[in-house]
Amino acid sequence: MKVIPLQLAAAPLDLPDPSLRPAAGEPLADRRGRQVRDLRISVTDRCNFRCVYCMPREVFGHDYPFLPRRELLSFEEILRVARLFVERGVRKIRITGGEPLLRKDVERLIEMLAGLPGVEVTLTTNGVLLPKLAQRLKDAGLHRVTVSLDALDDALFRRMNDADYPVEKVLEGIEAARSVGLGPIKVNMVVKRGTNDCDIEAMARHFRHSGHILRFIEFMDVGASNGWKMDEVLPSRDVVARIDRLFPLEPIDPNYVGEVAERWRYKDGAGEVGVISSVTQAFCATCTRIRLSTEGQLYTCLFAQQGHDLRTLLRQGADDAQLDAVIAKVWQNREDRYSEIRTAETAALRKIEMSYIGG
Repeated sequence: MKVIPLQLAAAPLDLPDPSLRPAAGEPLADRRGRQVRDLRISVTDRCNFRCVYCMPREVFGHDYPFLPRRELLSFEEILRVARLFVERGVRKIRITGGEPLLRKDVERLIEMLAGLPGVEVTLTTNGVLLPKLAQRLKDAGLHRVTVSLDALDDALFRRMNDADYPVEKVLEGIEAARSVGLGPIKVNMVVKRGTNDCDIEAMARHFRHSGHILRFIEFMDVGASNGWKMDEVLPSRDVVARIDRLFPLEPIDPNYVGEVAERWRYKDGAGEVGVISSVTQAFCATCTRIRLSTEGQLYTCLFAQQGHDLRTLLRQGADDAQLDAVIAKVWQNREDRYSEIRTAETAALRKIEMSYIGG
């Protein structure tokens, strides 16, 4: 029987007194002293892939009821929220999905966000639409892209995306992004033990000397539909050891405080790789991310069980001072540290699906 993943209810949001919010322009810190620096915005719940760890076909079938367009935030609503976050210290905005390039005229949103002061605008994609859209995205002001690619072996990749897309389509997208200057390009591989870990060395070999940054991500218990099991997690330290045996590596410093990827470079100068170890080496203590979902829910953690409804406030006439007060209250009350306290019991809890919140 097919299971339909319901959206989780949002926490009710009472409008705080705007006069009690932190002074305009003052950075926001949560209960663990973490400042908000990164805003991830999901612009669609639709995707042309059905990846086994995100939108498995047995759950998200052909007749899955995706959100009606009226329930998605408009570009103007997104810009309004983003501008308030930028005024509170956000310096990185990442556009996600679903597959964000399926959102009609997404380059217009990029142009709107790129006009905000002091902000880097990036986008995560499966890459297959980049040959068509890369130049438009660059012209709109997009700084760089991250492309998801979970295997180089074509048969394996088709099984993982479960939509019969060949590897070559993604590689063409990466090349299109490179050719217009959307770099440095990061290539993300979600590693699932017993499924695609056999392709780790092939991925490393392919992207050496490419100028792209290959990153390996531990299989995570996001949402409730991907059937996550701890024994399918390949620890990042094992990934590093396997690559190091072929191509010796050495660690390098993070680019900035709070960077989630642990960085390594090839000793022969062939480039760098990264590992993201959300399961085995939690980085909650330095997490600076907040997420705006497709339908306007604000989430303070990738593994959240509940969001905060901004769409209703936006559409019922809340002014900027009221919205800013809500944003401040949500972040200042934040104390999430899911990966630090993960257990088999918490992994089984119903959480927001990645297709609504992005990665």
